[in-house]
Amino acid sequence: MTSYFMKCIVPRLIQAALEEDVGVGDVTTGAVLIGEEVGSAQAVAKSALVVAGIDVFKEVFLFWDKDLKFTGLRGDGQTAAPGDVLAEISGKLSSILVAERVALNFFQRMCGIAGMTRQYSEEIKGTRAKILDTRKTAPGIRVLDRYAVRIGGGFNHRFGLYDGVLIKDNHIAAAGGITRAVAMVRDHIPHTLKVEVEVRNLTEVEEAIASAVDVIMLDNMSISEMREAVSLVRGRIPLEASGGVNLSNVKQIAETGVDFISVGALTHSVTASDISLIIRSHRG
Repeated sequence: MTSYFMKCIVPRLIQAALEEDVGVGDVTTGAVLIGEEVGSAQAVAKSALVVAGIDVFKEVFLFWDKDLKFTGLRGDGQTAAPGDVLAEISGKLSSILVAERVALNFFQRMCGIAGMTRQYSEEIKGTRAKILDTRKTAPGIRVLDRYAVRIGGGFNHRFGLYDGVLIKDNHIAAAGGITRAVAMVRDHIPHTLKVEVEVRNLTEVEEAIASAVDVIMLDNMSISEMREAVSLVRGRIPLEASGGVNLSNVKQIAETGVDFISVGALTHSVTASDISLIIRSHRG
């Protein structure tokens, strides 16, 4: 993750998450500890995973207490097996316990996204296709979700509504057709923005080609329809397959010859990786 995000964006996310979780104070930790006890803890993988967000994990602890010591033992993109130690944290136990859940929430989600993305990326090896994410991310932490996708071997679609044009079915219905929607968009946007249009059948593919769009999204098409679309386009316009993609059919989709496959499940249906923080030593 770039220094800009780590310095400017991630601290705001961490602060908001800690304010939500800690509120006016951790009543349990405040009762169990007097506040001066020190010790160490280890983050341990409880299942096989792909590490993503180790620096975000670290920053949560240091945001709460800059005197904590953090040692990362796995880097982003590396794999871990059950029982592997991913990181060690030492210092005031009260600080470790207060920051624990927020740190794990970010880290477990990011590792889960990276792991799922790697599964999809492995399935389509040997084809020209690339796995893309979507805007179906957790509100407020899209930057972390998208970063985890890249760590898993995927690629990012447009970040938001502002950095790319995607004319979807409702836009087309509102404009009165693909041709008119594309023309209206071209009249409105700077020339630097690409225009992608969503199509549902081969007739619409032909209309999108005639409209000289930059990318065509094949929405919920069958495998045979995708093959026909690839033949129609003949490499002139990049094709993105979207809708109904899963691990059992993604290779078939990739083998049709499409350029991109967008998978909303990477971020909207992710299963967080199983990671525990375990206190290993303690002295008063």
